[in-house]
Amino acid sequence: MTNVSETYIENRERVQPNDTNNHATAHGGNVVKWMDEVGAMSAMRHAGASCVTAHISDLDFRRPVPQGDTCVIESYAYETGKSSIRVRVQVYRENPRTGEREQTTDSYFVFVAIDQDQSPIPVPDLTVDSERCRELRDAALEGEENA
Repeated sequence: MTNVSETYIENRERVQPNDTNNHATAHGGNVVKWMDEVGAMSAMRHAGASCVTAHISDLDFRRPVPQGDTCVIESYAYETGKSSIRVRVQVYRENPRTGEREQTTDSYFVFVAIDQDQSPIPVPDLTVDSERCRELRDAALEGEENA
């Protein structure tokens, strides 16, 4: 059984010209793809199995990510169901030269663990056994309520 903080993953994508729209900022579809990939990694780390996206809620783009900046994607699992895993995914734009960072996107994904036949399989409970785990879970639940 994994705990919340063991599912925490941070990944970076440098926003290149091929990743941008006609405003020279990260194309929203690319940002969602990166979020989905990193979120799935958190879900799979907990499930110990392949996971597929079942639901995305409250996907808000608050700020653009300019070409040349870095998209920092953070995700972690914070709650489970029978075969589902709820994952919070947050995105930040980061200036690679200064490290200046600001949040651009916040969302909540639901992934379902599957077997080789692509049928849902049970997932273990997620443990909350440290202050860091409680902080992450509580922030996700509070953000989900306010979304």
